[in-house]
Amino acid sequence: MQTNYVALAIVVGYMVSLGLLTSIVQRSVTTTATFTSGTSGRTGVPAVLVGLMLMSEFIGTSASVGTAQEAYIFGISAAWNIIALGAGFLFYAYFLAGKYKESGHNTISAVFAEVYGQETKIATSLVMIFALQTVAVALYAGGGAILSALLAVDRTVATVICGNVAVFYVFMGGMKSVVYTNVIHSIVKYIGIGVAVYFGLAKVGGLRELQAHLPGEMFSWANVGLSQIFAWFIAGVGATFSTQYVIQAINTVETRQKAKAASLYAALLLVPFGIATALVGMCSLALFPGIKSIDAFSALIERMDGAMAGVVAAGLAASLFGTIAAISVSTATLLYKDFYARLVAKEDEAQSLHFIRVTTIVVGLLPIALAIYTPNILQVTFLAKAVRASLSVLVVLVFYAPWFGTRTGALWSILSSLAGTVAWFMMGNPFGIDNAYVALVVPLVVMGLSLMVERIRTGKVAQAPASNPRSASD
Repeated sequence: MQTNYVALAIVVGYMVSLGLLTSIVQRSVTTTATFTSGTSGRTGVPAVLVGLMLMSEFIGTSASVGTAQEAYIFGISAAWNIIALGAGFLFYAYFLAGKYKESGHNTISAVFAEVYGQETKIATSLVMIFALQTVAVALYAGGGAILSALLAVDRTVATVICGNVAVFYVFMGGMKSVVYTNVIHSIVKYIGIGVAVYFGLAKVGGLRELQAHLPGEMFSWANVGLSQIFAWFIAGVGATFSTQYVIQAINTVETRQKAKAASLYAALLLVPFGIATALVGMCSLALFPGIKSIDAFSALIERMDGAMAGVVAAGLAASLFGTIAAISVSTATLLYKDFYARLVAKEDEAQSLHFIRVTTIVVGLLPIALAIYTPNILQVTFLAKAVRASLSVLVVLVFYAPWFGTRTGALWSILSSLAGTVAWFMMGNPFGIDNAYVALVVPLVVMGLSLMVERIRTGKVAQAPASNPRSASD
């Protein structure tokens, strides 16, 4: 490998330009509300921009590099991993976007607190922070794989560089900069993945030649297995239903109608991206059989000329920085609202903003060490989705069946689902049962059992723990 200086210059130029935009946006970030929500006063963000932002946040390097890695092994069926997210946003648009918007909250833990109490709120916050940090691990691993190809350095060094640069970028502007820079990131991502597919197919000789080079099952939409595809849908839908930065993004629009529209825009944009990313992995298999699957995307970039590699790498850089920005700001928001604000008797606006900015640095740096040792990016990403899927069960119950279960049941369902899902993942998904199924079933079982116990204890049908979340300022 040799350092691709032209490609590297394009990526650096792109990031410097975004850094300048972020620094300009930062001038208007003077309060914690502006940093965490992205809005000031009554001015909302257009729905189409929020839709682009939502799409951008879900297709980081973990999705791009991870899906290509999976497609290197299973073919076009790997696209379901991202298509499932599109389905998630479709359901989100019709069933939850308006309800989240009308709740007036911009943290999932605050929504739960109204129905299940403060203990569940804290548990939810901790689980969400764990899930978001897990996503960050996969993001840095994917970014390191690409940067190592550009710099011709060890992937460990590249991962450390990725993490530190991303942290500095996020520190600058908060959610307000995320909204606007992620729109640019979305466009660059699409251009980058389009160039990568074009290059791959051109090198192979076209789609017909790709079919001739690869086994027929690589073009089967069910090759990865129906169980895995369904598990992806559980995790994908669950992730969109309960991810912190989705809720924060939805709250940047003004009405429930715009919240619905933003979700639909995100759904439409995700499907073609998933198919294109899978094709990249398949082209890499045809061109470079025998390489490590994690290098499927980076191997293709290594063969491009400087300018073309720079465009694709800039798109992947956009994937990294766009998503890590949303994750860091969301994590900082949870730590500020659910812990700092509760412990500090008298808040000072300047100190609070300083706390959030410092927190974004800390939560950005922590995942770097684990990212170095991540062998399968998509599996780690999927674990994070599965953990969030367990929360999505309670999200549906909160808005549509608050009478099902009890406060104690809600707390234990969150804790037991987290422990069970992670343990199942660590054991390698025994009996071929994916950890997403564990994340889905455990909360339902625990909440159902808690309701039965309550009925037996009281001798009557348990009353709802509380009413549906009311509109309130978080």
